[in-house]
Amino acid sequence: MPESIHKIAVFRALQLGDMLCTVPALRALRTAFPEAHITLLGLPWAASFVERFSKYLDAFVHFPGYPGLPEQPVVPEQFPLFLTAMQEQRFDLVLQMQGNGAIVNPMIALMGGRYTAGYWRQEDGCPDAGLFLEYPEDVSEIERHLLLMEYLDIPRQGTYLEFPITAKDMGDFNRLDLPLEAQEYLCVHPGSRGSWRQWPPHMFAAMADEFAEKGWKIVLTGTGDERPLTEAVAGLMKHKSINTAGLTTLGSLGVLIKNARALLSNCTGVSHMAAAFETPSVIISMDGEPVRWAPLNKQLHYTIDWTTEPDYEIVLRKGMRLLEAT
Repeated sequence: MPESIHKIAVFRALQLGDMLCTVPALRALRTAFPEAHITLLGLPWAASFVERFSKYLDAFVHFPGYPGLPEQPVVPEQFPLFLTAMQEQRFDLVLQMQGNGAIVNPMIALMGGRYTAGYWRQEDGCPDAGLFLEYPEDVSEIERHLLLMEYLDIPRQGTYLEFPITAKDMGDFNRLDLPLEAQEYLCVHPGSRGSWRQWPPHMFAAMADEFAEKGWKIVLTGTGDERPLTEAVAGLMKHKSINTAGLTTLGSLGVLIKNARALLSNCTGVSHMAAAFETPSVIISMDGEPVRWAPLNKQLHYTIDWTTEPDYEIVLRKGMRLLEAT
């Protein structure tokens, strides 16, 4: 990339786990352009992501949705205003880090960046052979974005994930006043976006009971919307648990996972938080994409592909082995 890059826009309008997987690429981008002003174009919740990762990102703009992108409803009258505002920004570089480009590349081109870069597919045609990387298949999401950086001559700065904990996060956690000591409890997170991505509650309950039998306290985690799910798991358990679903902020949940002995969860955002904190984890992948989403450290994080190994005993053995190994 040319050195005369002063204003950068990163387009990635996705959820927490997707965003955390881009952190190594954002770290590389900031290192390559330490003085550049970098703006994230994303979903409304990601304003807090920009605050948390302020050393890599400088500003946030809410992306109002676009036909074909399922993450939020499309508000047609807002898109022209958004596009005009982006054109007025006169970005030096617009990075398409959303996906393979089939839907969004024509939209990204309308933003009028001096340079536009990202991913493309053979069947769609390449918008700019010099700055668009053919979408890498069958690689981890972390590696995919680092490959784009390297394609743009931006050296990688490690593959590790991050999740900074702030004073506010600690305050939010302390106000929960949970009867817990660090490393004496396990987090169990049965929720995920879409019920088809969720391991059955009775299996989470059975695993949690197995851990409780070994003397570990069990903490159920989730959002307010996932409270009925965590209550179902608690109701199926023989042992008592502490249900924090709906009580935690994202930051206080981070503290909870950071201090846990281990995490048991579906393949969802909290699995990437555990990877960032190096909290051991057992992750059940229900969508058949463990290569893409599994944590990179296979010694610290065990991922079970339920589409090929739908066996509770495998999950149990790996869980017990993880606690013994770490």
